[in-house]
Amino acid sequence: MRDIAILIISLGIILISAGFFTNGVEWLGKKMNLSEGAVGSVLAAVGTALPETIIPLIAIFFGAGEAGHEIGIGAILGAPFMLGTLALFLSGGAVLMFRSRRADNYPRIEPDPHVLKRDLGFFLLVYTIAISASFMNQALKVAVIIGLIGAYIYYVYKTFTEGAGFNEECEMDPLLLCRRHEDPPLFMVISQVLLAFVGIVAGAKYFVGGIEHLSSSLGASPLVIALLIAPIATEMPEKFNSVIWLSQRKDTLALGNITGAMVFQSSVIPAVGIALTPWQLNSVALLSAALAILSALVVYILVRVRGYLDSRVIVCTGGLFYGGYVYAIARGLV
Repeated sequence: MRDIAILIISLGIILISAGFFTNGVEWLGKKMNLSEGAVGSVLAAVGTALPETIIPLIAIFFGAGEAGHEIGIGAILGAPFMLGTLALFLSGGAVLMFRSRRADNYPRIEPDPHVLKRDLGFFLLVYTIAISASFMNQALKVAVIIGLIGAYIYYVYKTFTEGAGFNEECEMDPLLLCRRHEDPPLFMVISQVLLAFVGIVAGAKYFVGGIEHLSSSLGASPLVIALLIAPIATEMPEKFNSVIWLSQRKDTLALGNITGAMVFQSSVIPAVGIALTPWQLNSVALLSAALAILSALVVYILVRVRGYLDSRVIVCTGGLFYGGYVYAIARGLV
C-alpha cells in the first residue's frame, strides 16, 4: 500500500507540474514572438511529452542497475503501445457515445487524411527501425540513433512547411502563476517553467523508486510494471482531450493529438533508450511493439483506402490488442 501511495502521489506531482510547464512554455513562445505553429508543434509538444521523457531518464541514470534499465525501456515502449491501442479504443468509443451528434447518426471519424497518413506513415517506419535496433550491433545502433533524431527533425520541418493540418483555433489560458495578468512579465513565465521542470524531475524520481519497490514486492518484472502503468498515468489524462474534441466533431484535432504524440514517442525517446541502455528487448517488450505497429497499420490502411475511419473498427482493433496483451501478461504467456 505504501508503494502504491508513492506511485499515486508522484504521478500527481508529475502531471500537475507538466500542466504548469506546458502553460509556461506556451507563454514563453508568445514572449519570444514565435509563430503559433512553432509554439504548438514544438514548444507545447515538449511540455506534453516531458513526463514520458523524464521518467526513463531518471530510471536509467538513478535506478538500481538492471531494474532501472528495465523501467526505462518499459516507459519508452509503453507510450507508443498505449497510444496505438488504448487511446484509439477510447477515441472510437467516444464517437459511438456521441454518434447522435454526427450526420445520419453514423459513427464515422473524418479527420484530415493527409495528417493521419503523414503521422502514421512516419510512425510505422521509424518505430519499426527503433525496435529492429535490438538485433543490431553497436555500430548499427549508433546509425539508428542518428537516423531517428534526424527523422524527427525532418518531420518537424515537413509539419512547418506543409502546415500542421489543424484548423481549430485555441485561446491561450492565463499564466497559472499570474492568472490576473493578461500579459504576465517574462520573469514570471521563466520562473513557472523552471519550477515546473523541477517538479517533474522530483516526481519522476519518486515514481521510479515506487515502481522498483512495487515490482520487488509483487515479484513482477519492472519492465512490465513500467510498460503498463507509466504511459497510462502520463499519456491518458491529456488524451482525454481527444474525447472532448470528438464530442465536438473536431476529428482532425482529436486524432492528430494521438498520432502526433506517436511520432515523437517512436523517434526521439527510443533514440534515448538505444543510446543509454543495452536495448536488448525480450518477448514482453517485442510483443507490445508488434501490437502497437499492427494497430497503427490497420488505421493507416483504413485512412489510405477509405479516407475516413469507422469507430467500430478501431474500438475492436484497439481493444483487442490492448486487452489481449494484458491477458497474455497476466497468464504468463509471454
